[in-house]
Formats: sequence, C-alpha cells, structure tokens
Amino acid sequence: MILDPAEWRARAEAHAARVDVWVQPHLARRHRGEAHPVHDFLFTYYSQRPAGLLRWHPGYGVTLADAPEYDGLKGYAGSTVSPDYLAAQLPLVRGLHTLLSATASRPPTLGCFGLHEWAMAYRSAQSDPAEGSELRHAWPLRLGGSGTDEVVEGHRIGCSHFDAYRFFTPPARPLNTLQPGRDDRPAFEQPGCLHAGMDLYKHAFRLSPLIPSELVADAFALAWDIRILDMRAAPYDFTGVTLDPTGEPWTPVAIETPEGKSEYVAAQRGFSERGAPIRTRLVEECARLLRASTA
Repeated sequence: MILDPAEWRARAEAHAARVDVWVQPHLARRHRGEAHPVHDFLFTYYSQRPAGLLRWHPGYGVTLADAPEYDGLKGYAGSTVSPDYLAAQLPLVRGLHTLLSATASRPPTLGCFGLHEWAMAYRSAQSDPAEGSELRHAWPLRLGGSGTDEVVEGHRIGCSHFDAYRFFTPPARPLNTLQPGRDDRPAFEQPGCLHAGMDLYKHAFRLSPLIPSELVADAFALAWDIRILDMRAAPYDFTGVTLDPTGEPWTPVAIETPEGKSEYVAAQRGFSERGAPIRTRLVEECARLLRASTA
C-alpha cells in the first residue's frame, strides 16, 4: 500500500494533536522541575519517550510517498518499514502474540480492589515518607500506617500481574494467593487486571513502527484512564492533586468500604470491556506480522 502525502500527513497531524493533550502538560511540568504523582507514570515507568509517542507510523507494509523525513528512522528503509527490521523483531512479535492471546482467552477476574498498591505499602508505612520511608510512592497514607496494614490483612489478595507483585513489600508477598513470575506471564495474566490493561500501551509501542500509531494512541488513552483509577483506589492521600487535562479535583475510591468496592468493580469491568478490542487488534497485528515474515 502506498499513501499519498495528503493522506498520510493528515493522519500524522491528527495523531500528534490527539496525544499532545497528554504530552505537552508532561513536558511543561518537566521543564518546571515539577512532578505529577499520577500522570507522569506513563512517561517514566514505561520507556517510550514523549517524542516517540508523538511520531506517527503507518505500520509494516505501507509506503509513504514523498516522505524523506522517515528515511533513517529506526526500522525504516527509505519511507517504509524494512523486512529486515521485521525479521529482527520476530521474537518480540511471537512472545506478545502468545501473551496477549493467552490473556484474551481468559474471563476477567474482578474484585481485586487494587490491593496490589496497598501491599506495596504493607508494614513499611509507619515511618514518615519525608524521613526516608520505604514507601513506593512518597505520599502520605490516607488511613495511616496501621490503618493501611489492617486493610491488607483483612482482605484476600490475588494479584496475577508480576510487575505489580514484584513491588510488594517482603511481608506482603506471602499474603498473595498467586505467585506470578517474570517468565510465566502467559499462565497468569487476565483481562480484568488493571496493570494488564495499562501494559497494552507498552506492548503497542514496543511493536512500533510495525503497527499503526493510531492503535498505540488507543492503548495510551486506555492506560491513562486506568492509571487514574489505580491511584484513586491506592492507599495514598492525593488531596489537592488535580486530574490533567480536566483540572478536576482528586477523589479517592475508598476500597475499604462497600461503596468503594462497588465503584472499583464497576470501573474495573468497564476497563476490561474497553481493553478487549485493543488487545484483539494487537493479537491480529502480531498474526499479520508473523504471516508477512513468511510470505
């Protein structure tokens, strides 16, 4: 497929305008030396740089007419992604196809109530974050140290996501009913998990420039909203923090209450449903790339 300049430039501009709503506030904060406890996560925890998110790619098998600015970009030969780059990325493509297919094959498990974040603060919360506490996030705890520990001890924890579980404090790890590992993710990950939903963005940008950037942006938008719920349900007190770009005030999801649990499960179900077509499209893209590699 060959895209003429008018078509591909319009798509590139639309993509940049869409993600700029998130990118520019982050860059402005970074310039001022400020940090946002929620919204900087997708730019710091994940390795995709803002410039990479802003850059549009059409995906493998598409040639851009009159596009000298793409010549020399990673993965490109002229103005199209090269077969050699696809060949080099096949281990990643196969691995993601396996992981995402396995995740999609399972029903979503709901009702974890975001306790992974509480387990990251378990029994490390008694000291003041400003005085060198071991807390993963240096913010005060909404219920204090003992209150946070009581919530952890009063609930069943069943975290299936290794990249959340690995940040549990040592005394919290035996409380988890599952023991996910770094190398057995396809055996554990399930579509109700907030972190599995956020990671769709990671999987998408790791496949760039082999897949269309519109899919990467869809995954980023989902991850952005999931991150907000993840932190609203966390044990931290973010009073005074606003939710960019809306500027809405922060409100916690009090998962230690029946009302908070209901709110969390409803949101978790919505994100699982919203993530399903994105995961399916990523699986289909991986399958397309694997077929193209043997053509």
